[in-house]
Amino acid sequence: MELDFEKPLLELEARLLDLRAKLATAPKVTPTEAQAEEAVTSPEIAELERELIKVESDIYSKLTPWQIVQVARHPNRPHLDDYLAGVFTEFIELHGDRAYSDDPAIKGGFARIDKLRVMVIGHQKGKTVDENIAARFGMGNPDGYRKALRLMKLAEKYKLPIISFVDTPGAYPGMEAEARGQAEAIARNLTEMAGIEVPIVVVVTGEGGSGGALGIAVGDTILMLSNSVYSVISPEGCASILWRDGAKAPVAAEALKLTAPSLRELRIVDDIVPEPPGGAHRHPKATVAAVKDALIRHLRLLRKTSPKKLVARRYDKFTAMGRFKKR
Repeated sequence: MELDFEKPLLELEARLLDLRAKLATAPKVTPTEAQAEEAVTSPEIAELERELIKVESDIYSKLTPWQIVQVARHPNRPHLDDYLAGVFTEFIELHGDRAYSDDPAIKGGFARIDKLRVMVIGHQKGKTVDENIAARFGMGNPDGYRKALRLMKLAEKYKLPIISFVDTPGAYPGMEAEARGQAEAIARNLTEMAGIEVPIVVVVTGEGGSGGALGIAVGDTILMLSNSVYSVISPEGCASILWRDGAKAPVAAEALKLTAPSLRELRIVDDIVPEPPGGAHRHPKATVAAVKDALIRHLRLLRKTSPKKLVARRYDKFTAMGRFKKR
């Protein structure tokens, strides 16, 4: 998937690949000729690499909210499985809601991070078209939210911190999901998560859409990747309601205040995990490492707080949202 504003980067990368291919395949008749060729070509490659870093930094320091939405939705961003592999060890997946089914859109289980046992839960998107269709692009059914709550209660029983990864356009809007109690399942999760007596850290890694995101996102510490978004509605949905025109999505994205800096200013999120210039989809390993460091840091702080105080602060945190004081 190519983003329009990334075209200068793609052109530079194409030139770099071409130069490296020529250098690799060029015949080296004698050491002298090989050294001469290296001397001519290497400075040109080094200059292009420096230019690529500069252009990447310039582009990603000036992204608009709509461009950040596009980056947050990029299919090459790290998904839950990437974080499970790069952040945790000894992951043991747990299945089913013990009532209806095992929803592939929400995944979870026991794991370790920095020798600490935790419960990990998150929205799961696929890497391929078939995987995405099977997981409904990370849009959970009621069974998925009930499975998530079952795992949270299990974590509370064994006094394990909970880590929740949010990346979904929203809860699945299908007729069967509604018939099985989609709204009730999400509402129950909000109520129950508010009172769970273990630390809960939430990370918005891509797209945090409406109640589908919030259903596993009531936590003590809410983190966002710098190019992720978190909103009550998609920009397209907002534009179609307010202006009857989905093409006004960029205007809606600006008005919704859905980016990490805006949400931290509004005290909806607590901390921003910086992505490397170029975004998580271009630098997945560095992004996963940054998320791991942030999780370890915040878990250490939360583990010093008593369960009763955690619950009281969590309740105060979420009930304060949306309250405005007159100046």
